[in-house]
Amino acid sequence: MIVIQAKLIFPNQEDKQIVLDLMRRWSSCMRFAYNRLLEGEKRADLKRKLPQVFNLNSRYVDDAIMKARSTLESAKELGKSPRKVIFGGKKLFRKLQKHHLNGKAYEKLKVKWQEKRKGNLYSRGDKSKKGNLNTRIEVRKNGTFLRINVGERKYVYAKIEAGYKKNKKRGELLQEIAESNIPYSVELKLKNGSIYAYIAIEEQYPEIKITKEKGIIGIDVNAYPDNISWAEVDEKGNLISYGSIPMPELASGNSDKREYFRWQYAHEIVKIAKEKRKAIVIEKLDIKNKGEKGDFSGKKSRRIRHNFSYKSLLKKIKILAKKEGIEVIEVNPSYTSIIGMLKYAPQYMITKDIAAAYVIARRGLGREEKIPDNYIKFLNALTIDELEELKEHVEKTVRNKQLKKKHLKEINKAIEILQSLESEPGRVLKPLDGTSFSAYDFWRVLKVAVVTPLSPEKVKRDFSVLKELLIQGKWGDP
Repeated sequence: MIVIQAKLIFPNQEDKQIVLDLMRRWSSCMRFAYNRLLEGEKRADLKRKLPQVFNLNSRYVDDAIMKARSTLESAKELGKSPRKVIFGGKKLFRKLQKHHLNGKAYEKLKVKWQEKRKGNLYSRGDKSKKGNLNTRIEVRKNGTFLRINVGERKYVYAKIEAGYKKNKKRGELLQEIAESNIPYSVELKLKNGSIYAYIAIEEQYPEIKITKEKGIIGIDVNAYPDNISWAEVDEKGNLISYGSIPMPELASGNSDKREYFRWQYAHEIVKIAKEKRKAIVIEKLDIKNKGEKGDFSGKKSRRIRHNFSYKSLLKKIKILAKKEGIEVIEVNPSYTSIIGMLKYAPQYMITKDIAAAYVIARRGLGREEKIPDNYIKFLNALTIDELEELKEHVEKTVRNKQLKKKHLKEINKAIEILQSLESEPGRVLKPLDGTSFSAYDFWRVLKVAVVTPLSPEKVKRDFSVLKELLIQGKWGDP
């Protein structure tokens, strides 16, 4: 996505007021649509009745509904209550509620919030309508203008001014957009009494030339420590090379600084993939770790969401890879860390983060991760009494505030799985017919039985000690 920001200059104050009124009605329409979508109303029904309510054409209304739906889905994705969304900004609203400011300072804050709440308009692009029907770029002898549809066959023209005389490339790009009928979206925003336009076009990506046919680079992004681990595999899923890129700049600093470094690290990953002629596999961009209470309150979850910008970094890798014609595959990240630490970290003597990247790469090739035979033997020999002893030990450490309660939950789950296996002849480890247990559950049991006794206070990063158990099947010593 290429976005051009421009300030709009109106020939007279009357035209500006007409556009401000349009923005106010569109913003109200969007908020109204949001509340109706919360109540379960359908888009088709809203599109039919809202044009008369807000005196907007059907295209403006449809764009308002789309923005409302996008806001609703975003709130759900972040685990927030959609009913607590505040248009205009929650932080500004909370400041206004405190009444800690008086006079001009309070009025200035109030105006800023009202501008963010009521000063918006969005218009989608359409190739069949020569780029954009409601907000169209037109090039004239005396400059470049934005034609804004303010009513039936009524238009207001505003000059696009953003230093284009000094920046010929941007001016040429605007002319190219206007003359080529490329679909472009326009978003108007009111800031400090001025109206700004944000003109966006979808960038045309080159044909994908680097695919997974010759192998893959798997990417694992870690919140602690801040680093990107990568693993290169061939087309059969065999490990070829690996590495890790530390990212200390993402742990602190302002948002602009972190944004800059996210792009830099994304460039490094894409450069590796381009040099090795391998596709890239990343985790799906949903943040499913909501913390222990399910409200994003956990320490790791907060770091991922706020400081580390996990989702943003993966998006940048995806964008840059597409620009280079590199295939990007997204996979389910479930249990990649557990499988990596137990199966591949001791086998290849690599860190658990690189091992997780290896699992992600193999998953991108469609490879299934089978539990090694010696681990199956170990699990078949494991008794509930042994887990109960481990649970008793962990309960003591929890009381001493040395461990979190989540360790007890993991042990209880492992005991539950083994109890279900008691009736199985020979305790064959496979997904249980007629139960909700899957192969992933057995990896969970392994983690409890192997990792917790080794390091009950904190998950280890070096798992070389498991090599004898994994390869030679030696176990029995405490």
